[in-house]
Amino acid sequence: MLTLTNDILINITKQVAIYFGIPVLCAGLLGNILNIIVFLSLKTFRQNSCAFFLIIMSFLNIGQLLTSLVSRIFITGFNNNWTETSISFCKFRNYCLQVCALTSSTCMCLATIDQFLVTSLRSRWQQLFNIKRAYILCIVFFIIWLLHGIPTLIWFSPVISRRTNDITCTITNLNYQQYFTYGYTLILTGMLPILITVVFGTLAYRNVRQIRFRRVPIVRRELDKQLTSMVLIQVVHNFFVVVPYVTVLIILTSTMPTNYPSNYMQIVLAIAITGFIYYLYFASPFYIYFCVSKRFRQQLNHVLFGRYKKRPVEQIISINQVLPVFQEF
Repeated sequence: MLTLTNDILINITKQVAIYFGIPVLCAGLLGNILNIIVFLSLKTFRQNSCAFFLIIMSFLNIGQLLTSLVSRIFITGFNNNWTETSISFCKFRNYCLQVCALTSSTCMCLATIDQFLVTSLRSRWQQLFNIKRAYILCIVFFIIWLLHGIPTLIWFSPVISRRTNDITCTITNLNYQQYFTYGYTLILTGMLPILITVVFGTLAYRNVRQIRFRRVPIVRRELDKQLTSMVLIQVVHNFFVVVPYVTVLIILTSTMPTNYPSNYMQIVLAIAITGFIYYLYFASPFYIYFCVSKRFRQQLNHVLFGRYKKRPVEQIISINQVLPVFQEF
């Protein structure tokens, strides 16, 4: 009976990987590419520090989806685990996973802090972030996370699991295992970015409600409101997709015995489901922006189709010699 149950759970896990993981991968790649196109095509975004953080985050999300989610789909859905046969890939995958995840969440934190500062009533705080400082912060944190991941290249290796007697890509150093569980997974991936984004997102929301009292150009005011709403909804979304996965990993590491437990496949299924939900963090930003912001939808339409709509106008201009007033989004 246990074998039958395990077979069913294994099949469910595979179906989750194939029919949920692959759509998330495709939608995530398309969405992040569209994000980059929109943000880089409009001068309004290119000169904005918050938008710059979102651009860098989109590049990192693509890297995370290609290096981590693709291999996860092959491992779980098709039983093709490259980390078991290649020491290099075992180390490389986990290293890239850490660097991309931490840098992406850092950019999200910086974007939330940026929106709190620029919507503040204090003019000094509004000047703390600019595009040059955004460049510097991204470079500094990227270097930090590159160095932070070096132990992964040392202590991740394919070994025979005591629980399953199968070869798994895991940590071979006990001290680093403890840090990876509580330092990286619980704090750096879970608690710290959630705490930062929730706190500063709440403060930014309070500032936006008072933004009409600020004496700023209406274009800047609308841009601040747009970016703040986009970031705030993403903060709420991230909370619900990150917390379940981190919680399951912590419970698994803290309570799972060294021998093979009777409910092992239930645990594997829980990790698979929450893990693929976690990848929505990297796949969904574009769709959040598209649903939340009417202005973003207009900007997307302008970037993708505006050039084709301008051709008849340009022909009319050449005949009437009248220049229209064009305002970039």
